[in-house]
Amino acid sequence: MINVFLYSLVSVFLISIISFIGIFTLFLKKEILKKVLLYLVSFTAGALFAQAFIHLIPESLSRIGPDSTILVLVGILLFFVIEKFLRWHHCHNSGCPDHKAPIATINLIGDGVHNFVDGLLIAASFTVSLPLGISTSLAILLHEIPQEIGDFGVLVHGGMKPKKALIFNFLTAITAIFGVVIFFTLGSFIEGFAYLLLPITAGGFIYIAGSDLVPELHRESNSKKIVVQFAFMLLGIFLMYFLRFIE
Repeated sequence: MINVFLYSLVSVFLISIISFIGIFTLFLKKEILKKVLLYLVSFTAGALFAQAFIHLIPESLSRIGPDSTILVLVGILLFFVIEKFLRWHHCHNSGCPDHKAPIATINLIGDGVHNFVDGLLIAASFTVSLPLGISTSLAILLHEIPQEIGDFGVLVHGGMKPKKALIFNFLTAITAIFGVVIFFTLGSFIEGFAYLLLPITAGGFIYIAGSDLVPELHRESNSKKIVVQFAFMLLGIFLMYFLRFIE
């Protein structure tokens, strides 16, 4: 059991390192970074929609059944309430000078929950067999690469400085380690809890993409840039779709 625990910890730590993939943007000039960010937001919107509808919801239906759709709605409402609270808190303290401020925070919450669930699922897979644990970790790793790139872009677009965004992105990534520790602390009961979190996370992703990211994209009126935005959104969707074949 100790070996299984170590395998799980090493796997989630290696996956968490992927969160630093946004470091390449530190070498870009501010003007170039500003142009790239909105396309990363487009990519993330597509990836989040795809992650919810292609991966999380189908997995929830297979594990929980039709009632999982109710939990998707719970996730949407939960993230609505969280963002309402964040906006109220932000406006109460600073008079709402920046409409983008809550986007970074709400994205961090959604990503943190998602990575926590990944940690639970990786630990559960390793307890079944070493090959299953490795294949599950590989699948999650490949999913994280495009998602972490997009998440970093959303954080910077939401007002964070790139270095701060890298640190916070990593902090949400290591919630997967807590997932592993909690799984081995509480045992198999927590595995069922992890599956309940899947549709809630899906609802959160749908809310973030539809309520926060898509409205940001609508602020662009240049026809050529709109076409590029749409292309990046499709790229995020297609990439998540093709990743399902390695699961």
